[in-house]
Amino acid sequence: RDVLGSRGLGDVYKRQPDEEAIEISIGGESVPLFTDMLFEHRLIPGLSVAVEIGADMDAVTPPALCHALSGATVIAQMASFPETVSSTDEARLNIRFMSRRLHCGMVMAAPGKGASSTDNVFSGLCLLAENGQILAEDERAGSFAVSEIDVDYLMNLRRASGAFDIGDYPHMSRTWGTVEEDTKLSRVFPRHPHLPQDPAELPEYCKRMLDIQVSGLVKRMEYAHLDHCVVGISGGVDSTLAVMVCAAAVKEMGLPSENVVACTLPCFGTSSRTKSNAIVVAEQLGCQVRVIDIGKAVYQHFDDIGHAHDDYSIAYENAQARERTQILMDIANMEHGMVLGTGDLSELALGWATYNGDQMSMYGLNASLPKTLIQVLLRWMAQVCQDDAIREILLDVVATPISPELLPSGEEGGIAQHTEKLVGPYELHDFFLYHFIQNGYSPAKILFAAETAFDGRYDRATILRWMRVFFQRFFSQQFKRSAMPDGPKVGIISLSPRGDWRMPSDATATLWLREIDLLIQEK
Repeated sequence: RDVLGSRGLGDVYKRQPDEEAIEISIGGESVPLFTDMLFEHRLIPGLSVAVEIGADMDAVTPPALCHALSGATVIAQMASFPETVSSTDEARLNIRFMSRRLHCGMVMAAPGKGASSTDNVFSGLCLLAENGQILAEDERAGSFAVSEIDVDYLMNLRRASGAFDIGDYPHMSRTWGTVEEDTKLSRVFPRHPHLPQDPAELPEYCKRMLDIQVSGLVKRMEYAHLDHCVVGISGGVDSTLAVMVCAAAVKEMGLPSENVVACTLPCFGTSSRTKSNAIVVAEQLGCQVRVIDIGKAVYQHFDDIGHAHDDYSIAYENAQARERTQILMDIANMEHGMVLGTGDLSELALGWATYNGDQMSMYGLNASLPKTLIQVLLRWMAQVCQDDAIREILLDVVATPISPELLPSGEEGGIAQHTEKLVGPYELHDFFLYHFIQNGYSPAKILFAAETAFDGRYDRATILRWMRVFFQRFFSQQFKRSAMPDGPKVGIISLSPRGDWRMPSDATATLWLREIDLLIQEK
């Protein structure tokens, strides 16, 4: 949709001396064209278009490879293949593979209907792909496929891969364009980008997630020569998933289900609903259940450090989390076992964990699973579960408000703290996290995507309010992630300091918060 102009060869890389340009007219300007030309846009950073012709994509070393390594983020493929019973499937496969391999956008157009001659018929297939995903396609008389290619996303993928250094390929010529046009967005931003967008893929997706968790835990226990899992169960989605993974792991190892020591550690804020759910799930799985009230121990600790029993400050809350962790660690030593962490990716991103409390374990099962994904995973597990009691409890666990349960319970033993009222909706935070880490979006672009995805659910002010909380907490809480335990990468994103996310603990969010504040001021 951009009309590309030129400012001559003043801004091109050095060319081979035996190559000659063909002068053509585009937009009223004379433009020199070479076979290895890249078309770039002055006002859209990263938008660089290269062209392939005919069977170039099927070459042993396709020109697209050189184009991408020279900086092209979009490859336009002017295809020439005839229509056969398998041609469309083959084209989809090729364009998905090439766009994924090169972290680029691919735009393909085949000869249209009516262009057939003698022995061939042509279909007019049009395809658009981005990093392995088909965005739009059409194959009719007068076919026309429209979508948007996210250049920011592609550039972020290339930076992360470290394999796209245009300095190694200096021969590509460039011409520049300046015209741009606003158009209506045709692609969608899913509300839950961590999930597969095709519902039919969800069952297999869930099976694979569980298999990775179980396989990782089995390997770690066998390596450490341990035969017990120790897990603190609260009745929330995270610990419920963790205890079910532990039960599956000991079963795979040929150990009795009693080798899972499920500890519920009630204190001042524990509600009767979550306590009951935690115990029922563990008992139905055949785990060894231990109920250890830590209230007396925490009060003794308050007396030891001179903290008033009615002072509900941060020390009041964190002392409970650290007491629980100490008990679990000691039980693991007694039972020749391993303490499994239950904290999820959303909590790691926000730092919603007590340092050296629930932030610490011997193996973090849920470290790369966001809260919204765990909720969906438990719903699926309930659907396929053959045990009626477990099915009902799983559905009730998912329906229970998320809470750290560290302040005294409300009336009739109810939940006094609601996490999402304190830090914001997890579906928003998981959305922010995905587009910040995976796509490399700025706050302004995350806002644009969120307003599109959550239209009718959250207004602009609400989105910006919680986005500011997200970035402020994400940067300030890195020190907890820098000291996080091992854990398997299951989902798309990992914040492990040893793997996908290397960030200094004193990094500052100033630039991101400044941009958010400017967005807040806009009307």
